[in-house]
Amino acid sequence: MFEGFDAITLARMQFAFTVSFHIVFPAFSIGLASYLAVLEALWLWTGREVFINLFNYWLKIFAVAFGMGVVSGIVMAYQFGTNWAVFSDKAGPIIGPLMAYEVLTAFFLEAGFLGVMLFGLKRVGHKLHFFATLMVAVGTLISAFWILSANSWMQTPTGFAMNPAGQFVAADWWKVIFNPSFPYRLVHMVLAAYLTTAFVVGAVGAYHLLKDSRLEGPRVMFSMAMWMAAIVAPIQIFAGDLHGLNTLEHQPVKVMAMEGHFQSHPNGAPLILFGLPDQAAGAVKYSIEIPKASSLILKHSLDAPLKGLDTVPRENWPPVAIVFWSFRVMVGIGFLMLGVGLFSLWARWRGTLYQAHWLHRYALVMGPAGFVAVLAGWVTTEVGRQPFTVYGLLRTADSASPLAAPAVASSLLAFVVVYFIVFGMGVFYILKLMYEPPHHGEEGPDTPARAAGITPAQAIHAVPGQG
Repeated sequence: MFEGFDAITLARMQFAFTVSFHIVFPAFSIGLASYLAVLEALWLWTGREVFINLFNYWLKIFAVAFGMGVVSGIVMAYQFGTNWAVFSDKAGPIIGPLMAYEVLTAFFLEAGFLGVMLFGLKRVGHKLHFFATLMVAVGTLISAFWILSANSWMQTPTGFAMNPAGQFVAADWWKVIFNPSFPYRLVHMVLAAYLTTAFVVGAVGAYHLLKDSRLEGPRVMFSMAMWMAAIVAPIQIFAGDLHGLNTLEHQPVKVMAMEGHFQSHPNGAPLILFGLPDQAAGAVKYSIEIPKASSLILKHSLDAPLKGLDTVPRENWPPVAIVFWSFRVMVGIGFLMLGVGLFSLWARWRGTLYQAHWLHRYALVMGPAGFVAVLAGWVTTEVGRQPFTVYGLLRTADSASPLAAPAVASSLLAFVVVYFIVFGMGVFYILKLMYEPPHHGEEGPDTPARAAGITPAQAIHAVPGQG
C-alpha cells in the first residue's frame, strides 16, 4: 500500500494523518465549551428552561468529542519520540517546556473541573457548577494558547540561542512564547473554533427545524448559531487578512506558494483565482487571474512589486500545488460562511428565520464546513513551512529518526485501521445524539425559573432574538 515511499515521507504522512484526526476535536471542543458556558449563564440569568435543556443536550456531545481529542492528542505526542527523535533532541529544550506548560495550566484545569461539569449539576450549587463550566471553557482556551505558541515558534522562531550540542535553547522566554506570528495565529484559530462550533450547532438546529419549525430548542440554537455566523465570519476574514500580511513579512515563501507566484512581478502581481500549479515547469497553467489584485491585497497598492519563487532556491520550495489549493479551500469556505451569516440577517429582518427552509438547507450543508476549513488552514500552514520543521533553521529531512521505511509504513497502516474504527464509532455516536431533538425538563423541578416563580411567558423575551 505504501510501496515507493521513503521513511521520511511516511513519517510525515503518519503525522499528517494523526494531526488531521486530532485537530477537528479540539477545534470543536474549544467552541463547544464556550457555548456551554454561555448556555448555562443564560439559564442562570433568565431562568428559561430551554437553555438548560440545550446545555444538557450539548454536554453529552462535548464529553465524547473532548475524550476523542485527548486520546488522539496522546498518540501525536508519542511520534515526537518515535519518528522525529532528532527534532525532539534539537528543539526539545523549547518545545518541551511549552507542552509541559499546557499540561500544567490547561489540562489540569480542564480535568479538575470536568467531572463537576459533567455530573455535578444536581449535586453542587448552580453557581458552583457554572464556575466549573467556565473553568473548562477557559482551560480549552489556555490549551490553545500554549499549543499555538509552540507551533508558531516553529513557524517564526525568535528568542532562542544554540548551545554547544546544537540544540535550540531559550534566551528570552517572552520572545519565544510571543513570537511574531503567535498573536495572529491564536486569534485566527480561536475564531475558527467558534465558527466551527457555530455551524455544527446551526446545522443541528436547521435539521430539526426542517422537520418541525415550532420546536423551541432548535429555534434557540439556530438563532444563536446564526448570530455567531453573522458576527464572527467577517471578523475572521479580517483577522485572516492580518495573518496573511504577517506571513508575508516573516514567511514570504509560504505566501508565494499560496498565491501561486512562481515568477516575480515588479509592476504589480495578479491575483490567481484558479489554475493548475506545475512545480516542475515553475508556472500555474490555465490560470484565471485578476490583474494586480494580489499586490493590492498584500501591499495595498496596485503597482507594488512582489517577489516570486524564482528568487528562492528550488530546494527551499514547499509543495506549491497543495498549499495553493488548501488555501483556496479555506478562503472559499470562509466566504460561504459569511454568506450564511448575511442570509440569516436578511431572514431575521423579514421575520422568517425559523420558516426559511432554503436557509435551513444551506446551514445544514454547511454543518461540516468549519472542520474542512480548519483542516485546509492547517495544511496551508504546515505544508507551506516545508522543507523545514523550524522555519529556515532545521530541515525536515534532518529532523527524522533513523527508521526503515517498512517499520514506519506498518505503524501508519495500523493507525489508519484503528483510527477509522475507533473514531468512526465515536463520530457515529455523536451524530446519533444530534439526530434526536433536545428534550424538555432534563434538569427536573429545581431550575432557577421554577424556584423564582418565573413562567415561560415572563422569560420568553429575556434575550433578544431567542424567542
